[in-house]
Amino acid sequence: MPPTRGRFQRRLGERRYRKLFVIAVEGAKTEPKYFAIFNDEKSVIHVNCLKGKNDSSPPQVLKRMKKHLRQEGLKPSDEAWLVVDKDQWTDEQLTQLHAWAQERENYGFALSNPKFEYWLLLHFEEGTGITSSQDCSNRLKQHLPGYDKGIDARKITRNQIDEAIRRARLRDNPPCADWPHALGGTTVYRPVENMLQQEP
Repeated sequence: MPPTRGRFQRRLGERRYRKLFVIAVEGAKTEPKYFAIFNDEKSVIHVNCLKGKNDSSPPQVLKRMKKHLRQEGLKPSDEAWLVVDKDQWTDEQLTQLHAWAQERENYGFALSNPKFEYWLLLHFEEGTGITSSQDCSNRLKQHLPGYDKGIDARKITRNQIDEAIRRARLRDNPPCADWPHALGGTTVYRPVENMLQQEP
């Protein structure tokens, strides 16, 4: 009996994608489910999400990426992104990731402050006045009842992604050189925008 395929998985033997995005993330559920949205059957890109389990600090995310790139390599036309939360991480830890992203043109570093759920929130609203990580989660649950560290990809539309990019870009003005230092900011729109620009 042939293996069943998920909604976003490509059949073996189908044409190779035009561009690969390698994304190293902190979380084991939410971020991988979100980025899987971009691996639909018509996509000209492929997103390989390197997820964490218990090794979710920024230096561990960077270590996971470096190990993957040593083993698999990266074509100049592909992109590698570190995607982390501000959470309680120190500027010293985050500086390591920012420094790595400066090493090559096709490396990137995206951060959400306070956490990835803030990027998700921007799919539904302007995201103003966030006061804490808990406030961010509570606001998101108003739009995704029952949300708990995981998202139903069917509830995220292309129009919502476009709106999230627009809202994040408005808040990232002028564009930050390293990462959003204030609550209520995210640069996850940058890799997502690059993914969408690959569409035919």
